[in-house]
Amino acid sequence: MNPERPQEGGEKEYAAFIQDADRLGVAVVSEEPLARHCTFRIGGPADLYATADDIHTLEQLADLATDRGIPVTVLGGGSNVLISDLGVRGLVIANQTRELRVSMTDSHLGDALEERSPDGWEPDDSGPRLVADSGVALAGLARWTIREGWSGLEWAVSVPGTVGGAVIGNAGAHGGQIADNLRWALVAYPGSGRRVMMADEVGFGYRNSAFKQLSVAGKLPEVILRAGFHLVPGNAAEMTARADSFLAKRRASQPVEPSAGSVFRNPPGDYAGRLVEVVGLKGHRIGGVQVSPRHANFIINTGEGRAVEVAALIRLIQQRVLESTGIELTPEILYLGNWMGSK
Repeated sequence: MNPERPQEGGEKEYAAFIQDADRLGVAVVSEEPLARHCTFRIGGPADLYATADDIHTLEQLADLATDRGIPVTVLGGGSNVLISDLGVRGLVIANQTRELRVSMTDSHLGDALEERSPDGWEPDDSGPRLVADSGVALAGLARWTIREGWSGLEWAVSVPGTVGGAVIGNAGAHGGQIADNLRWALVAYPGSGRRVMMADEVGFGYRNSAFKQLSVAGKLPEVILRAGFHLVPGNAAEMTARADSFLAKRRASQPVEPSAGSVFRNPPGDYAGRLVEVVGLKGHRIGGVQVSPRHANFIINTGEGRAVEVAALIRLIQQRVLESTGIELTPEILYLGNWMGSK
């Protein structure tokens, strides 16, 4: 086991959790390298690693770990995160939930309607809902809606990651964002049940949400299980053309090397990539990582990159941009794991 593991979630608790998970039919792996499970291809091991294929298993694993005092991290597509070289303490759940469907009204949402409920919430028959598990790939979901003739998510065809991660980070591209389409999110509170949060309760901001603020603060976040989106009928040919143009723009402007996606939020009225270029850091290297020569708001792993090198490059960019322009760049990516003051 990892020598950096804190006292919480000790060996007895870990062993007991593995037995709990086995009774659910879920295999738990110890010391799983997380570089295999993120788009950056960087990161140390998880103390415990398990896969959830449905939202009930996802919720049960989080509940069982919490009952044992074991920290829980849910990992979706592995984009938009920087995982520490020291790894992640406690349990990492790989979210591979994949169910999706179209429901014509909120009254047809089944579990989401029956197992929530904020005070004063009433079903709404105003139009169709796209209901997707949090582990569904966002880009794949966007392509599915286009094929089915539903409009609203075309902007997401070039966005990596999963529905859950997209809700947490209010993912967006090409003028669209999750906040434009989300109606509700079904959320589990480990050890305390679940409820539906309406979109206006999520606290959306630019590439931000109340969920993300909890993660940044290092607090135990809620677990997003499922999301419901507004849909409107669309012309499949027109939507396909728009999606193809977005994909072409991505291929032409973004790096193909391993990365976490955009590193910084764009400041008001400007672009983070432009500011990185202005201070002369486009293409700059630290060890095995580099500011992308193609797009300066990306840091790429050239093959043997380490998380501490990425963190150092982020700090350097922030310092140079602040000194030169007075603008403080805010990271868009989330730091996961045990950093022990190394950020």
